[in-house]
Amino acid sequence: MSRHLRVALVQTAAETLADFATNLRRRQKSPSAAELVVYPELHLCSPADDASMDLEAYYAAYAEPLDGPRGKELAALARELGVWLVPGTVLERAGDGRVHNTAVVYNPEGELVAHYRKIFTWRPYEPMAPGRDFVVFDMPGTGRVGLSICYDAWYPEVTRHLAWMGAELVLNLVQTPTSGRAQEIPLNVANSIVNQVWTASVNGAAPTALGRSLLVDPEGETRVAAVGTEETVLLSVVDFDRVPAARMHGTGGDSWPWNYFAPDDTPLELPLYNGRIEPTSWRPATPPETPSALRTRPAQQQSHEDAQASR
Repeated sequence: MSRHLRVALVQTAAETLADFATNLRRRQKSPSAAELVVYPELHLCSPADDASMDLEAYYAAYAEPLDGPRGKELAALARELGVWLVPGTVLERAGDGRVHNTAVVYNPEGELVAHYRKIFTWRPYEPMAPGRDFVVFDMPGTGRVGLSICYDAWYPEVTRHLAWMGAELVLNLVQTPTSGRAQEIPLNVANSIVNQVWTASVNGAAPTALGRSLLVDPEGETRVAAVGTEETVLLSVVDFDRVPAARMHGTGGDSWPWNYFAPDDTPLELPLYNGRIEPTSWRPATPPETPSALRTRPAQQQSHEDAQASR
């Protein structure tokens, strides 16, 4: 069974919810229509002149519960268009009154199937409350997707946990208007390589952000990228079977990072985390859609890996 997914990464400047709905309907009637449509961080929560708005006014204007009016409209839009919709991140007003920078995902039935609160907020410039949970979601018949937000990409623990939870594609939603975008690009490539996952890093366009969105495959090759800050839609097809294939045959036919540990290895202590790596639990979860042929490694492959590990 094919596990291909047509993905649109929309690099565009922040817009109002009304403009967002109009433009999404237009895109879905064009050749750039896709099954999964992804927008940048805080895409619907970035005023045109945020310098004139203090934090209290900003939260008052944009922070809502996820099931508030904005959430209901986004759900209805996903259902109307029959699309998997990631409208960027939103300001979420939680039940305890705190405000989070939260990624939301709606399925084609208009259901909120996942939400992720940004863990590594960009301190001291981003005042939102940090989250504490790693989040993945399943696209039935296709694969498993993980969520990260902008600065999360700088912390390898985030993508590593998502991959360990079975994510085959990581969506990194970004709004970077600073020089840091130059570093984010190789970081996203590295996160793909060391975890053998697809990574889609979607930044806003000018004047909101500095663009340069990209999609990286599980072996670190950039499949499609924006060259600058222009408004554009990066359209590509993600082959989820590339993930188990890379893990079976090796990145570049040479490296098997998830298959390093043997069951009888002693645990590796990790003083930084006050924890350890248990060899028996090192490998990532296998999403239910993964073909059985790619779930296990052939004996000759295991022998080759053993030889590589002894180098």
